[in-house]
Amino acid sequence: MTWIDISVPLENRMVHWPGDAPFQRTETLHIADGDVCNLSQISTSVHIGTHMDAPRHFLDGAPGIDAMPITATVGECRVIAIRDPALIPIRELEPHHLQPGERILFRSRNSDRSWSMRPFHEAFVHIPPDTAAYLVQRKIQTVGVDYLSVGGFPDHAGGPETHRTLLAAGIWIIEGLNLTHVAPGRCDLVCLPLRLVGADGAPARAILRPCATGL
Repeated sequence: MTWIDISVPLENRMVHWPGDAPFQRTETLHIADGDVCNLSQISTSVHIGTHMDAPRHFLDGAPGIDAMPITATVGECRVIAIRDPALIPIRELEPHHLQPGERILFRSRNSDRSWSMRPFHEAFVHIPPDTAAYLVQRKIQTVGVDYLSVGGFPDHAGGPETHRTLLAAGIWIIEGLNLTHVAPGRCDLVCLPLRLVGADGAPARAILRPCATGL
């Protein structure tokens, strides 16, 4: 089966979380100007595009992204389609019988719009706190979503609580996935964040390959 790149390209003017530093790549050397090579520098929030959250993001003194075990994001996962237009509700997850240690990616209506270069969309589909508690109860290993945050916007929509619930339970979070061309079912996942020592998160490259066994 063919690998599918499910990461959002990093480029100037891409969408970012309100208040976060935007992505900016600046060319500092140019061969055309007589320099020995082309050279760029970048400036950005670590929570840009496709990225991962470390426990440290919402839990002071907790491990950074460099502490993530490779097994959290390399291996078989399940892509689950969400029909609810606003939330990822428990009632849609119960029929899937989530198992301990699973890696779960949610494909919602977020993936039906090309969002990476649009203005920030406040009403994105997200995980409410009660669903976060359910995922903890089911003891999943990793959760991925198709917009910039597992939790809602603004903060009073429960975003911080959702993050703290998942991260405190040792669930690793992937945000900003591009699942536009991905069908629900079982897949092989590879998602590797930059190994930034002590960081609260890091940009990541993520790819999927549908499993022959499907669902």
